[in-house]
Parts: sequence; C-alpha cells; structure tokens
Amino acid sequence: MRASITAIGCYTPPKILTNADLERMVETSDSWIRERTGISERHIAGAGVASSDLAYEACREVLAQRGVGPETIEAVLVATVTPDMLFPSTACLVQKKVGLTKAWGFDLSAGCSGFLYALITGSQFILTGAHRRVLVVGTDVMSRITNYQDRATCVIFGDGAGAFLLEPSDSDAVGILDYMHEIDGSGGEYLYMPAGGSRMPPSAETVANKMHYIHQDGQQVFKYAVRKMFEISKSILERNSLNVNDIDVFIPHQANRRIIEATAERLGIASDKVLINIDRYGNTTAATLPLATADAVRCGKLKKGSLVLYATVGAGYTAGAALVRWAY
Repeated sequence: MRASITAIGCYTPPKILTNADLERMVETSDSWIRERTGISERHIAGAGVASSDLAYEACREVLAQRGVGPETIEAVLVATVTPDMLFPSTACLVQKKVGLTKAWGFDLSAGCSGFLYALITGSQFILTGAHRRVLVVGTDVMSRITNYQDRATCVIFGDGAGAFLLEPSDSDAVGILDYMHEIDGSGGEYLYMPAGGSRMPPSAETVANKMHYIHQDGQQVFKYAVRKMFEISKSILERNSLNVNDIDVFIPHQANRRIIEATAERLGIASDKVLINIDRYGNTTAATLPLATADAVRCGKLKKGSLVLYATVGAGYTAGAALVRWAY
C-alpha cells in the first residue's frame, strides 16, 4: 500500500501586485524583475486576511473536488512560516474553520520545503494504516513579512494556499514512490527573519530596525538552490534506477525562474516537461508546489499514470525531492 494524492485544492487572493505597481513603490523596473526572477505579478492578501483564511478556501476546494465531507478527514498538517499567530497552531484554526470535527493535526515549518515535508509526513499515517484520509496544506501570507522598501526581496514573494488529500492507493505502483529530505543548518544565516522568536522577542527596537521582515543573501541562496535541487533530484532518480527520460513532469519549488531553468538544464530534463508558473504567482513559499501541481493538471502535463519529480529548497537550509505516480 502507498499513500496516493486523490484531490487538489488551491486558492490565491484576488488582489494582484504587478511589476508596474512595484515600480511605483521601490527603485526597480519590470524588465529588471523579469530578467532576474521571471516574475510578472503576484497575489496579495487583503488587510486582516491570514494564512488560515487562505487555507480554508483551499481545503474547501479539495473536499469538493473529491466529494467528501470534512468529517471524513482524520488528520490535517499545515506547512507555513506565516502562522496566524505563534499559538494556537494554524492547523487548529483550519480544523475549526473547515469543520474537520474528527481530525487532529499540527503545523510544520520548513520554509519553502514545508509542503513537501508535510506531504511526506502525512503519507506516513497512510502507510502505517493509522489514517485513511489526511489533508496536507501549504499556506503562506508572505506579504506580511516582506519589506516593500527592500527591492531585493519585495519583488519575489506572493500569497497563496494549496492542499492535497492523501488516501491509500489501490496499487503499489501508484502514489508516493520515494522521497529524500536533507537539512543544512549552516545556511540559516542566508535566509531568515531575525526577530519575533525567543532569541530576539518583539520590541520597539526590533520593529524600528525592520527585523520582522525577510532577510536574504540572494547570491548564496541562488547557488545553494541550483546545486542542491540538482543533487537531490539526481540522487532520488539513481536510487530508483530511473533517468530523466522516465519523468513525465518536473515540478520544482517556484523561487526563481533562473534557478528552475538552471536545475532542469543540469539534470537534462526537456523544457516541455518542466512546470513553471512563477510568472503569475511569485514565490508563495509552502503554496508553490500545490499551485504548480494544479496548473500541471490543468494544462495536461500531469495526468493519470504520469511520473512526477518534485524538488525543493528552502530556508534552513532545507531540501527535498519526491517521486509520485499520479493517481487520477
């Protein structure tokens, strides 16, 4: 028995922030942003809209797509780095909003790798036979921790949510086939939010010094992401006696178009097998993989029986890859 993805739900806020909008906010240009990131626009949550609100919409869609009630869900795992609050967990808030009356759950923080980590964690409950329906959610409101005076980061991030439903597969040939995860804490200093935790709690000084926003060393992150997404993808293929010709679609974390293209080129994956949608969403952190997967289904790249390679790198550093045989 394997854990199989049986439905997808996604949600992005209606407000769109274009590159032209950013030109009026900070010293940048549409051509500069496109050339360096591949992004044209990103969705931004309205005032008072939190990660649990986006997650609620994604969960409603995934349940409707599968045609099952919220009471049938036994566990909910929420990947996020922008929780509504430190506690209670966003999973608790989602459980209440969606009406998952028989589910338990928790939050998982792994930066941009969060959704893949939550997906694999959720699959273990299916594999052990502990649960038959697990909801895995990635949701982030990155605009809340983005400094719109910092042109190096404000052009990158957007808001969104996505959810997968996991259920037991009818066949060992279908579902999540394998995964590889790594962390490298030495990279923590290159992508982080300095204040707000127990080491540096909020104060007038931390707010004045803009320490509750994303801080990133773009060059270091870029180099690590290209190298590690290539290495971990190559390793998981070799472990399963596969090559890139066996892959039907490559769905990487959507951090930067140049990172995606450089990784795909090093792997030797044909460009028509690579899903890129960063131009419309930006980097939505834990939501990028479900948003990209939904687009892969819609455009016909991903269909029943397709072999999918997921790859991701995030703050920490975190890295992951997974092979999935698509179920529907």
